[in-house]
Amino acid sequence: MRILVVGAGGVGSAVPAIAQRRAFFDHMTVADVAHERARNAVERLGEPDRFAAAQVDASDEAALVALIRDTRADVVLNACDPRLNEPIFGACHAARVTYLDMAMTLSRRHPSDPYTQPGVLLGELQLAEAEAWERAGQLALVGIGVEPGLSDVFARYAADHLFSRIDEIGVRDGSDLRVEGYDFAPTFSIWTTIEECLNPPLVWERARGWFTTEPFSEPELFRFPEGIGELECVNVEHEEVVLIPRWIDCERVTFKYGLGREFIEVLKTLHKLGLDSTEPLVVRGGAQVAPRDVVAAALPDPATLGERMTGRTCAGTYVTGTGVDGAPRRTYLYHLVENDWTMREYGSQAVVWQTAINPVVALELLANGTWKGAGVMGPEAFDAVPFLDLLAQYGAPHGVEER
Repeated sequence: MRILVVGAGGVGSAVPAIAQRRAFFDHMTVADVAHERARNAVERLGEPDRFAAAQVDASDEAALVALIRDTRADVVLNACDPRLNEPIFGACHAARVTYLDMAMTLSRRHPSDPYTQPGVLLGELQLAEAEAWERAGQLALVGIGVEPGLSDVFARYAADHLFSRIDEIGVRDGSDLRVEGYDFAPTFSIWTTIEECLNPPLVWERARGWFTTEPFSEPELFRFPEGIGELECVNVEHEEVVLIPRWIDCERVTFKYGLGREFIEVLKTLHKLGLDSTEPLVVRGGAQVAPRDVVAAALPDPATLGERMTGRTCAGTYVTGTGVDGAPRRTYLYHLVENDWTMREYGSQAVVWQTAINPVVALELLANGTWKGAGVMGPEAFDAVPFLDLLAQYGAPHGVEER
């Protein structure tokens, strides 16, 4: 397998460091619009025959096709933010290679009733191309980070092995991470965080289908394992709510973040001031700049915060219903990572490392033929057991807690 990683930010730089310890691929190229950033991601690995850097503008589909052919890539991992999904996705289809991403194309609000009805769903533009990809015999494995990604794998495992009937699949994410020296420093892309948290949250129910609510709706206290403890979790727009009902039989799907009261208040303030907008404004001197890009530029790069971070991050899927024994069951399947460990072992902070390991595991399953298919497919479309077994081989096993 020859791999092209597009994007050398925090997650894109963590991918080659994780993959380096495995033998399933022959060559990996990391490409970025900033060539120096791509070089930094691979030079630290000390294997110039196995890893290379390239420069590409990921918004230029023709340039991406040319790079795919120049690198002789079999598979492309999109490690850019979802604004760039369409050209990367399109380039992979044109070049007839396998495509993976960790976040799907962005949603668009319903024009008149955004807090009740969805407009364009997350990933809808990609899922609409499923038939074309299937006809071409190509696979697009979408949403294979940690959330979406591992959370969807947990849902598949629960459906196949733990439950005879599922009432709700609820993804629940929380952490006790702290960043020394900053009053406010998000541990993941603030651009993406604003997009997820201030868009109308999406919920799916069998009787209603997909519907939306007000941001930060349905607050609940959820207890995270291994000492993290209770956090207030609220509804957030996320891909699992789009993907899981397509492949898993259940009654309800939700996604809730343990954001914390301070984080929620900051996001609400950004919204009140219009600083969450992606529409460019004309500023002094005639320059055009989007307020959200200014916010992102003003905050520290999450990928650089690892040495200042302490604590753990937990991603998981809480499933309720009837167990295979016919008794009521409530199970939280989760993956917990400590920042000190990821920094010591890989030089990556916990949140980006936890996101990056999952596409690497998926790539290995694709390389050895354990996972295969054609079309546009989510992680829950595949057998979960090989994924979870391989994740443990990577030294990052998951946990299961009965409630």
